[in-house]
Amino acid sequence: MEINGELIDYLQKLGRIRLSEEDKQKTVKDLGSIMGYIDKLNELDTTGVEPMSHAFGRVNVVREDKVTNDDMRDKVISNAPKSVDGTILVPKTFD
Repeated sequence: MEINGELIDYLQKLGRIRLSEEDKQKTVKDLGSIMGYIDKLNELDTTGVEPMSHAFGRVNVVREDKVTNDDMRDKVISNAPKSVDGTILVPKTFD
């Protein structure tokens, strides 16, 4: 991918930013350096290296979902100022 002024203009539109001409030239240079480094990384032989999402072995700690309290619907509705047919009535927020 060639890093040029046209690409920088496109990225400005995407990011909704404005760069001065000086910043555009600096960005072309910086993005070129970044892409050069990525190309250098692509030269590495990664045969036999297992893909990973993190440098350390991480395991999610999961637990079984258990209901810890009973159905409290009636208690909740009994505390509401107004209710109809098992639902809580609230004031209108718009027409």
